[in-house]
Amino acid sequence: MLYLDNQHRPIRDEILFEGTINAANVYPREVVKRALDLGANAVILAHNHPSGIAEPSTADRHITARIADALALVDIRLLDHMVIGDGDVVSFAERGWI
Repeated sequence: MLYLDNQHRPIRDEILFEGTINAANVYPREVVKRALDLGANAVILAHNHPSGIAEPSTADRHITARIADALALVDIRLLDHMVIGDGDVVSFAERGWI
């Protein structure tokens, strides 16, 4: 997670969740709580795919929408979600999904 102020300057970056080889439990409530604790106005999500394939899964798209909706309730913008594979990055914002 990258937490940003109202000028989109970094406040902090940190690992919020860790997963296993094929899954991670991600809780929108915890994303919102941490963003509020830090006084963030926007956030950027990123995670890796250990498979090396950066193409977002259906689950990735679903949790991103849930997080964006949860953040919107408290006026925090989700600017992007990047999925990282072996030498490749897929940006939800570049694909028009955010």
